[in-house]
Amino acid sequence: MKQFQRKIENFVCENCAEKIVGDGYTNHCPKCLWSKHVDINPGDRLVLKQCGGLMRPTRIENKADIFYLIHKCIKCGHIKKNKLAKGDNFNEAVRIM
Repeated sequence: MKQFQRKIENFVCENCAEKIVGDGYTNHCPKCLWSKHVDINPGDRLVLKQCGGLMRPTRIENKADIFYLIHKCIKCGHIKKNKLAKGDNFNEAVRIM
């Protein structure tokens, strides 16, 4: 199975109700930085029927000048690391730090 499957999807954030236009790489809300537990590997949607819980942004990590957003599923506890995106809410990222 592929490790990444680009999937262009628009969505409404279930945490803050922001309407998001996806680009195929969008995996969290750029406003509140919350995500949803829908994948095992990005784009596969294999876990959606099993979990589908919201993923709270818990911390920011910096490795080699790349910032990563760490999410934890509030339903099953799964932890996932995602790169911060160019249009993400900087003030919210700082608050999480």
